[in-house]
Amino acid sequence: MRRRVKSTPRHAEWIKIAWEPGSADSLMAWVVHPASSSGRGRKAPVVIVVHEIFGLSTWVRGVADQVAADGFIAVAPDFLSRVRGGPSTVELLGDSARKLIAGVNAAERNKAIGAAANYAMMLPSAEQRYAVIGYCWGGQTTFMHAVNGGVKGFSGGVAFYGAPYSTGGRPATATESAVPGTVNADSLAKIKAPIMLLNGSKDVRITAWMPAIDSIMKAKKKQYIGVNYEGAVHGFLRAQDDPKDTRDPAEEAANLAAAKDAWPRTVAFLKKNLQVK
Repeated sequence: MRRRVKSTPRHAEWIKIAWEPGSADSLMAWVVHPASSSGRGRKAPVVIVVHEIFGLSTWVRGVADQVAADGFIAVAPDFLSRVRGGPSTVELLGDSARKLIAGVNAAERNKAIGAAANYAMMLPSAEQRYAVIGYCWGGQTTFMHAVNGGVKGFSGGVAFYGAPYSTGGRPATATESAVPGTVNADSLAKIKAPIMLLNGSKDVRITAWMPAIDSIMKAKKKQYIGVNYEGAVHGFLRAQDDPKDTRDPAEEAANLAAAKDAWPRTVAFLKKNLQVK
């Protein structure tokens, strides 16, 4: 991904965005423009890319570049901009990001997405529509944004291995499995935009929730798609690049198969709901 970000033929840049109208420009973000949205009079809708618990990494910036390659204006905000002490282009180490991210609550997550979307939709090359995609912590954030309703122009979200609100639950003890808790039906009832959840079956926590999510969303007549890829792990989209002491060929094959299906499925979802012809 580092090579891709460095050599992309698309226009990409760091920007600072105001958290809210009239405030200082204090939310750092990486923006990538599709080639088709510049110089030809064609406008593109916006996709907000929400990072994992590891912060705004080079991998996430590479995802934003792929989003732009598929025809959208991609904006990847650094949700840690406040808790790290201010906007910065320096990539945090994973452990540092994980410690800081607990300080970013649901309200701030929604505010960051709204600020990024409003900024991008004001660009001359932008359509007045946006969607959100997110990974792990970002997947949960995508659900949060859908429950919150977004800002004007919100058209849908794709959550990669990130679950909606739940109640109860607790981590595993030494002698038992984790107790996943209960999906919060009241929060799902607030969702109005289409949403898709893509997960790997080896993520047992989210796998345990998916039947309930599917049942609730169907009962409430929501536009929802849930796909649980057999044999794939949590984080399957980037798992091929993660360093490991030992590698499981069957698991890696499942991860690759999931990634090959999930990305075209995501692009099709975005194009449909952002009205790209």
